[in-house]
Amino acid sequence: MKIIRTDIYKLSIPMHPFTIATGTMNYAQNIFIRIHVDEGIYGCGECSAFPVITGESQATCYEMARDFAMIWKDKDASVLEERMDDLHNHVAFNATIKSAFDMALHDLAAKKAGLPLYRFLGGDKKAMETDLTIGIESPEKMAQTAVTYKKNGVQIIKIKLGKNGMDDVERVKKIRQAVGDQTILRIDANQGWTFDEALIALNEMGRFNIQFCEQPLRHWDDGRLPLLRKNSPIPIMADESVFNHHDAIRLIEAKACDYVNIKLAKSGGMLEAIKINDSCEARGIPCMMGGMLESRMALTAFAHFAMAHKNIIFYDMDTCMLGHKTDPVHGGILYKGYFIEVPDNPGIGADIDGQFLKSLEHISI
Repeated sequence: MKIIRTDIYKLSIPMHPFTIATGTMNYAQNIFIRIHVDEGIYGCGECSAFPVITGESQATCYEMARDFAMIWKDKDASVLEERMDDLHNHVAFNATIKSAFDMALHDLAAKKAGLPLYRFLGGDKKAMETDLTIGIESPEKMAQTAVTYKKNGVQIIKIKLGKNGMDDVERVKKIRQAVGDQTILRIDANQGWTFDEALIALNEMGRFNIQFCEQPLRHWDDGRLPLLRKNSPIPIMADESVFNHHDAIRLIEAKACDYVNIKLAKSGGMLEAIKINDSCEARGIPCMMGGMLESRMALTAFAHFAMAHKNIIFYDMDTCMLGHKTDPVHGGILYKGYFIEVPDNPGIGADIDGQFLKSLEHISI
């Protein structure tokens, strides 16, 4: 499968404002690519730039994608590890844009094999229920949103926190009172707390039956996570602290986390994400499949990946339901309530609408 052309698009999706500890998002700043090969097929890939976490923007991803496309031109797309090594040898880091190229290669490989991606990865069907996230607002508004979610059938709510520890306790208290005891609540501080804030907040929130807390401290404070975990009544999930399997092993062996959140935008794609999951599974640490602000295109790839790995038991695949004002995706996952159905077409089974693409800034290399 010789690569003959790569199409690169700035996939900007307008959003209703969504606030987390690190800021408010009004657009999903994504990149979409199609890698064409000489057998008349192409592979799709998408990534979502999140500068405050990965250090990449849509603009930097676009420029790096141009370099990557030139490096890969006329090369064999079927040798996934070699192609990704081409990119790693060209530039360090830049995991987000690398993940789009990795995704497109996997789409091509599964299409060539005539298999849906989850089967190409060695998986089988399993039930996957996503949470639905509440962005940071006043405790009262967040509680109102939680009630609406519950009325709409949401059984798992993820609560964004990290602005102020004691205010966050009040947010969780109000939400728990509003939805009752049966709804599963998980919290995500997005690195927003100091150690002392986290220690107080987590112990205060322990009485509200919280499933886990994602990334309570800044990633450079990893050395204090073991002590926080030891003194927290709520299990700790590492997110921004884990970009690769070396990070995962380091935290697990330090007894710093109970779970790990896998995101392709952090890992650089599925090849490294497999290593993260395998490293966690070997050490008895379950994982969650998460994302940034991707469309249903990339979310479909995430769902295939999660479907293929039994150690992934938590699912945070709600990004396109968090306020995307348009859905430009053809095919892809379907939401039956909040359970995710994965397509059985060869490859990922999702693409971006051609008319929508015509409106976007793009280049072909």
